[in-house]
Amino acid sequence: MANKNIYMYIISDSAGETASKLAQASIAQYEQLDIECHLMKRTFIYEKSDLMIALEEAKLVNAIVIQTLISEDLVKISNEFCQENNLFYFDALSPVVDEISQRTGVEPTRVPGALHFLNENYFERINAMEFAVKYDDGKDPRGFLEADILLLGVSRTSKTPLSLFLANKNLKVANLPLIPEAHIPSQIWDVDPKKIVGLTNDPKILNAIREERMRSYGLSPNTAYSDISKIKEELKFADDLYKKIGCLIINVAQRSIEETASIILSELGLEDHSYFS
Repeated sequence: MANKNIYMYIISDSAGETASKLAQASIAQYEQLDIECHLMKRTFIYEKSDLMIALEEAKLVNAIVIQTLISEDLVKISNEFCQENNLFYFDALSPVVDEISQRTGVEPTRVPGALHFLNENYFERINAMEFAVKYDDGKDPRGFLEADILLLGVSRTSKTPLSLFLANKNLKVANLPLIPEAHIPSQIWDVDPKKIVGLTNDPKILNAIREERMRSYGLSPNTAYSDISKIKEELKFADDLYKKIGCLIINVAQRSIEETASIILSELGLEDHSYFS
């Protein structure tokens, strides 16, 4: 009989983010399919004793093991243990690191957690996040000219979370909420249209989102803010502005922040520098 109760063990010498994302991407393929997945993280593993404790735990539940260990000794111990005990395992780091070494003739540093060092790249990312907060919601239109990306959109088109997500990729992002009755800052016309992204949404989806927001505040969901005809007016105003600017337009309906960000990076010809020094 098939086992629909799955355990996945993340074993890492750092925070385990890389392996966790791989595990979560795999688990996502089985959502709402009557499969229960348990994600167990055993991180900052530097000693053999700690590694063995994690592996023995994984063995007890016949877990899927995903590891990101850089120490050759620990990798060898983990791989051999899994083989001897018939545990499925995936060494997510070593094969690629070894291939780079073979192609370049340069040995890796094998420093745990190297991805998270406080280097110049890290501080650039912090600066980008501070920029996103400072120039969120059109607080200071002067920031538009300094931004790598300017996001425009009516209320609840994910401008702020998208700004912060892109900032985590070392990009300076400003955003401006669009309200038909409000003044459009003159600085917007001085920005290169290729740096501007117009966000839109489907009226019914936006209506549901806004109604839920009002309920979360303990207020009636039936307000001008959530009125479907009002929403359609807002979206038309935004669409007309986008066409006048000549900017990229993205409908965020049914799209995750990650998907929207990926489209922006691709269409604007920008690179994700968050993992490079």
